[in-house]
Amino acid sequence: MPGAYSGTTIVTAGSRQSERRGERTVSKNPGRKKNALSKVQNADRNRTIFIQVAVAVVLIGLVAAIGVGIAIKKARKDDPGPTPTIAATQNTANFAASITDKGAIRIGKPDAKVTVRVIADLQCPACKGFEAANAQVLEDAVKNGTAAVEYNIIAFLDRMSGGTEYSSRSANAAYCVAGSDPTKFQAWVAAMYAQQPPENGTGLTDDKIIQIAKDAGYTDPSVAQCITDRKYNKYVQARTNDVLKSGIQSTPTVYVNGKQIDSSQVLFAQGGLAPVIADAAK
Repeated sequence: MPGAYSGTTIVTAGSRQSERRGERTVSKNPGRKKNALSKVQNADRNRTIFIQVAVAVVLIGLVAAIGVGIAIKKARKDDPGPTPTIAATQNTANFAASITDKGAIRIGKPDAKVTVRVIADLQCPACKGFEAANAQVLEDAVKNGTAAVEYNIIAFLDRMSGGTEYSSRSANAAYCVAGSDPTKFQAWVAAMYAQQPPENGTGLTDDKIIQIAKDAGYTDPSVAQCITDRKYNKYVQARTNDVLKSGIQSTPTVYVNGKQIDSSQVLFAQGGLAPVIADAAK
């Protein structure tokens, strides 16, 4: 039994010695150390590359998302919105209506010898003065076929209506009513100027603008809806920007056959525009 035990002990010891020798052999093998270190370095390098690629993918995604966002915002900004149209009317020889390429509401004989272009803001006091002096002249010129009148109703005086954006809302309303029935448009313009709110005051409410339209004969519910929805607001802003970029800085600005009228006497004296139109029609 002692021999057997001794043998077992020897075998165990030998095994341990062999393991120790093996351990010493491994620990002293530089090639294996290098391989292990190389594996660790490769793993670190792979992790670094993976992280860099992941970061790059995220950055590319962010850049793409930002680019798409900018493109969408630009598209929305550049979108002029719906373009106004003029309803068909029972045209007479002296009357037709359309929207010009400058966004003006053109009223009058298609081949009239005289074209009067009026650039105005319905919040503008001077425009009200021009209207008071020459509204009848323009209405008569349209009725007798002497002239066609192009109303460029713009909106650059929103700042003068106590935050109510009256210029923009009233310009939008101009397209709403003209689109419904252009034959009543000049009467509506006169009524709007007659009830023009004071500068730096509160602009007329949508309900009030709708009531003025109804009083002028615009009873179709679609007109009221167009006014409250501000259907042509983007179009108004785009056309206003076009006018301002052209160099016009004040209203009213009036042209007769392309020639600007600078005379205060013509613009603001009662009936002052009549002889100018008559001369242009010769």
